[in-house]
Amino acid sequence: MEPLSNRSKKVQKREMTFAEKAYLPAIAQGLGITLKHFFKKKATVQYPEQTRERSEIWRGLHVLKRDENGAERCTACGLCAVACPAEAITMTAGERKAGEENLYREEKYAVTYEVNMLRCIFCGLCEEACPKAAIFLQDDKVAPARFERDEFIYGKDRLVEPLKTTETK
Repeated sequence: MEPLSNRSKKVQKREMTFAEKAYLPAIAQGLGITLKHFFKKKATVQYPEQTRERSEIWRGLHVLKRDENGAERCTACGLCAVACPAEAITMTAGERKAGEENLYREEKYAVTYEVNMLRCIFCGLCEEACPKAAIFLQDDKVAPARFERDEFIYGKDRLVEPLKTTETK
């Protein structure tokens, strides 16, 4: 069989020196790497006391916003659920009843709205898809650690922004 190119190199076997046989250059090289890492800045953060700086585009926990009158902005159009690549958002739409005009902006609202935080990849596509600017990813909150899987499914009780109370003195 003929070689594909004429670029061949002959390798000659040479005798190793005593230092090479005793692995002294390899040991010195390894110690050099160890010393270099020993004097580098530590990557570990003492978490409760210190927090790591986050990027400006970092995305945290979801929040369902309210309008200036305190009504929920979400109209259960489902665009956020369709835009979610991880299929983490589920919702059920319902009709607004008489007397609930101050609770919901439109006739249709989300009866249930759930985000599965174990599936969510925090990409922000739900935020971009929402025509009513109802869902946002907060930049200051992280999903807390939990022990049970069902505690990672956030419903409206955890997602809806609390009502702002106006105190007059």
